[in-house]
Amino acid sequence: MLLFREKIPAGWFDKIVSDLPAMLIDHAHLERKAATSAINLEKYRHTLRHVHTLNAIAIEELQHFELVLQLLEKRGHKLRFTPQSPWITGLMRGIRHGVDEQVIDHLIVASLIEGRSCEKFQILRDRLPDHDGELAEFYGSLVESEGNHYATFWLMACEINNEEAHDRLDHFLDLEAELMRQPHDLVMLH
Repeated sequence: MLLFREKIPAGWFDKIVSDLPAMLIDHAHLERKAATSAINLEKYRHTLRHVHTLNAIAIEELQHFELVLQLLEKRGHKLRFTPQSPWITGLMRGIRHGVDEQVIDHLIVASLIEGRSCEKFQILRDRLPDHDGELAEFYGSLVESEGNHYATFWLMACEINNEEAHDRLDHFLDLEAELMRQPHDLVMLH
């Protein structure tokens, strides 16, 4: 289990509840990017034996994207541009260059993103019923999937080089904690 070194900021949930349509639009983009990321992971020689698993994750993420789009349309909202997450951008900037280094880092970053999504979806499942029961149920339905993705990416990184994966996880957990402490006013999942 990935043990995060920083808690989700105290005001995160209140910010999300203040503009649920903005959060849903951000979530739609995150699901699309997650599908793309899973497909991009197929470019590494170390992940070729996992191409079916990565395809399955990409398909599942696209299905989630479609579900979020349907929720937006049902609620009368349209997909629009959203700013990039400073948290995700910061993690991605920490990925090293060089094929062998890059694949491990890419898998760890994907794992951390899925792990935080799992954690935040649990919060939304537990705290949204007072505000929006439909969304609470929706986020509850995604928790297991996010947890599975986070574990799959982490185990792939360990399979490539267990010692290096653990060293890099230590690095990324420090970076992730630092990024979590950087405040922003954006209404987004991450």
